[in-house]
Amino acid sequence: MMGTSVEIKIYNGYGHSKNLVVYGHVLNRKPKKTNDFSNNGWKHTFSLLKLFLVRPIGGVRLRLQFYNQIIETIAEPDGFFKFKWASNTHLDPGLHDLKIGLMGVDGKYGFTQGKVYVPHSTQYVFVSDIDDTVLISHSATVLRRLRELLVKNAHRRRLFSDNVIWYNLLSRSGTRTREGLNPFFYVSSSEWNLYDYLQRIFAYNKLPHGSFLLSHFKRWFDFFKTGKTGHEDKYRRISRLLRVFPKQKFVLIGDNSQRDPIIYAALANDYPDRIMAIYIRDIKHKKAAMTLQLFKNFQETGIQTCLFNTNREAIEHSISIGLIKEADVLELTGF
Repeated sequence: MMGTSVEIKIYNGYGHSKNLVVYGHVLNRKPKKTNDFSNNGWKHTFSLLKLFLVRPIGGVRLRLQFYNQIIETIAEPDGFFKFKWASNTHLDPGLHDLKIGLMGVDGKYGFTQGKVYVPHSTQYVFVSDIDDTVLISHSATVLRRLRELLVKNAHRRRLFSDNVIWYNLLSRSGTRTREGLNPFFYVSSSEWNLYDYLQRIFAYNKLPHGSFLLSHFKRWFDFFKTGKTGHEDKYRRISRLLRVFPKQKFVLIGDNSQRDPIIYAALANDYPDRIMAIYIRDIKHKKAAMTLQLFKNFQETGIQTCLFNTNREAIEHSISIGLIKEADVLELTGF
């Protein structure tokens, strides 16, 4: 198309040799300048709004090349694509290169580089929500959420106090760092539009590296609904992780501003032997009683539960159940 270009947007994949997955979108956009989320003021606002101005392209044929393997798929009508495959060779832990190409009118492919993450075989997998669990987002109030997005760049977004400390302690749990840290997955109702923005925030604050599993791509006319969909998919996305990593115990971390307690309770009911602990930040105090009532159902199952206000409370609970070591806390924090 005149004046536009096609972009294959690849999100970091994950899995192990026998079960790999990578997601992405095919987008139609004007020739782009680098989005700059680290500047203040209108420049940041414009950069973020541009993430909702692109148009997905559906129905196109895509090809993935992974070492000596070739897999093909068709993008869905909203431009979303997913590749699932098994490697024909053993994969060591770490990041592995791949490339995905779009067939052009001449039948040739133009490729974009991507990566798939193979974690070490550790004891735990940590699954965390983002908004109002890690980031102060005011998700339940549309205008306050939009103000956080549009006004505060990646360096100004506020995290809950001690969140970085707690998550980095959890990443060490049951591991020796030379053998690799526990994998983190950030599963959120935030849209795939915000992928680059969220990655900037997490990298700047030195949160554990992880894969993002976000919600459906939104167009500009749905911008005011940002963060308001995808809850029904969160169960499905986490249950897939449970199937991909059948040997690990899972720890689920969220908040009660929306539906995390209900979703996590359903997962615990369906996978009682796989869930080690559930942590819920008490954002909506009027929902505390409901959250605690859900927790009562797991008293006999051995699943640990914690409704907390501050991350220090969560750290103390993690110490009490042996999830993290006091020596690690002292090394990282001094408290």
